[in-house]
Amino acid sequence: MKLHTHTWGTGDRVALLVHGIMSDHRTWRRVGPAIAERGYRVIAVDLRGHGESGRGEYGAKIFADDLVETLPTGADLAIGHSLGGLALALAAERLAPRRAVYSDPAWALGIGGPVDAAAFVGFKRVSRAMIRGFNPRWEEADVDIEVATLAAWDTDTALSISGAHAVDHTPGAPVVPSLVQVAEPSLLINDALKEELARRGFEVRTVRGAGHTIHRDDFDGFMASLEGWL
Repeated sequence: MKLHTHTWGTGDRVALLVHGIMSDHRTWRRVGPAIAERGYRVIAVDLRGHGESGRGEYGAKIFADDLVETLPTGADLAIGHSLGGLALALAAERLAPRRAVYSDPAWALGIGGPVDAAAFVGFKRVSRAMIRGFNPRWEEADVDIEVATLAAWDTDTALSISGAHAVDHTPGAPVVPSLVQVAEPSLLINDALKEELARRGFEVRTVRGAGHTIHRDDFDGFMASLEGWL
């Protein structure tokens, strides 16, 4: 499936942005322009079942295949958050970006941990006040965007990576130079996994005090943690 995309900038270098579950390209409202100011053409997708992209069959491999179908190969940088980090990792060998950043990636969602993707289905009905309560550090614009992206989101995407479909996709090794950006605390990547990822060849950086959606919880911390990768 060809995905809906949004572009910032016209630079000579190319950066790719892949959002997490329940969201779409609008989650990158500050990140996209900030990277574009550094000389990039920034392309953000709406994953299948999110935003303005189509609906259909869902699954981790399908999300990855859509990225390969939609995005240019050989980009200078690719960033994937949460589910986007899962899809990007599965597509990285074929997309072949020069560098990849995985922001609190959902590589082992529901595997021996406290998070089951199916639990996200209930978020479809949360109120604006609840979103604000869950995310006290977000700017009001991000709360507004979350309301809009939840309305556009197909909850079947969560079911497609839960239960019997919750397979551990943690990469055995990076296929390109790769940074793993970890929230603190993170429900997806504990200290043992951080150590294991470093052993496998990933650079691991923790953004202290930031929640799962690092780029909205602490935009300055998110950008600072990309030093040397942009």
